[in-house]
Amino acid sequence: MNLMYNSTRSNNETVTASQAILKGLADDGGLFVPTAIPALDKDITELANMSYKEVAYEVMKLYITDFTEEELKNCIDRAYDSKFDTTEIAPIKKADGAYYLELFHGATIAFKDMALSILPHLLTTSAKKNNVKNEIVILTATSGDTGKAALAGFADVEGTSIIVFYPKNGVSPIQEKQMVTQKGKNTKVVGITGNFDDAQSGVKAMFNNKELAKKMDEAGFQFSSANSINIGRLVPQIVYYVYAYSRLVKNGDIQVGDKINIVVPTGNFGNILAAYYAKNMGLPVNKFVCASNDNKVLFDFFQTGTYDRNREFILTTSPSMDILISSNLERLIYKIAGNDSAKCADLMKALSTTGKYEITEDMKAQLDDFVGGYSDEAKTAQTIKSIYDKEKYVMDTHTAVAAGVYNAYKEDSKDNTPTVIASTASPYKFTRSVMNAIDEKYDSMSDFQLVDELSKISGVKVPQAIEEIRTALVLHDIVCESNKMQETVEGILGLK
Repeated sequence: MNLMYNSTRSNNETVTASQAILKGLADDGGLFVPTAIPALDKDITELANMSYKEVAYEVMKLYITDFTEEELKNCIDRAYDSKFDTTEIAPIKKADGAYYLELFHGATIAFKDMALSILPHLLTTSAKKNNVKNEIVILTATSGDTGKAALAGFADVEGTSIIVFYPKNGVSPIQEKQMVTQKGKNTKVVGITGNFDDAQSGVKAMFNNKELAKKMDEAGFQFSSANSINIGRLVPQIVYYVYAYSRLVKNGDIQVGDKINIVVPTGNFGNILAAYYAKNMGLPVNKFVCASNDNKVLFDFFQTGTYDRNREFILTTSPSMDILISSNLERLIYKIAGNDSAKCADLMKALSTTGKYEITEDMKAQLDDFVGGYSDEAKTAQTIKSIYDKEKYVMDTHTAVAAGVYNAYKEDSKDNTPTVIASTASPYKFTRSVMNAIDEKYDSMSDFQLVDELSKISGVKVPQAIEEIRTALVLHDIVCESNKMQETVEGILGLK
């Protein structure tokens, strides 16, 4: 049986998995969701004896049902190869009473690699299946990590080109250097004078612009997305939570059927949503701890049931979470509204017109699995230092937000359930913030001196992704106003 997908905002449009991957966003501006969340059809003891690639196949075959076994396995094999610096792909490290699921061992040292290594292959396979002749233009907004991972994934992939928008002053120096030095004839990087929400809103507006779509089609182009709004991003993320549980069983840390908690540093809500889908597939999860930084719109939502983005946007040392419009939350809203697309559409309309919405008591009651918490800048730095001092384990700022929130949750709740913390980026991506947290004496060093010092104190080799950019030339220097994004895209594609 083929699993079909419909929009969160209307049930009129039903598409296959490959069509959903190609389109990225539904015609009505909604996000594609499966008509039902499938159950795992292999038991955990079987999964515990499988490699990462094998677990990926067992999970993804349930969602991407219009791919043949050969097509899906080919995508998986090409994604999870020597681009990762460990054969485990997503190793687990125990530190300070929690299990850190390290999702940063790919080519760009951030968790986005886990999905963006496979998305280009899912997309090009989908294009062939649907006889697409147009060049697929990947249009993406990034708060720091998606951009580089998408650029690396799509660089020189035949039949595609990619344009990434990022907030010019809203990413770390290493993140920016990684993007603006990206090679590939089909890659373009654009800084905007605005924040991530401005970039994301601009990208969504272009996706929803029918006139632009017509103009592009006439010129032989069509848009697709590498953002986490694309179901082809979300499905590969479900894999690593199933894999993590199976490893804990294999290692004897838990027994089959034991519940775990999952803590995720959260911005756009895709990563924690993938964990929620894994639970709905049958993974035994007790609580999802949604960790925010000072931009605590999600914390407030879980506390009150009101989502309100009308607030100051704060730039923090965990920039990938500096987000006030968490796009993937829409998929959760749809689910807790009883898959009522009209209700979901009304709430999203309220968000776009008034900047806020409030869910019903019935919907709130379905969020019992979720706990919100936040860590301010001081607490995040303190967490990096205290865990380094105790364990000599160095974590990045985003992971530290999660660890700080988890420690506070554990203290308040006395909940000792075995806990997996999603470690979403290498500390090498945020060396200055990380090293300053450990000791302020490091602040006088240059960015690359800090890289070498981090290697010394952590005993972890400098990743290839960092070595590559030490002397790399800047290849992308376009900057535009946030209201000129479409004009910029038309210029890049030669549509003007």
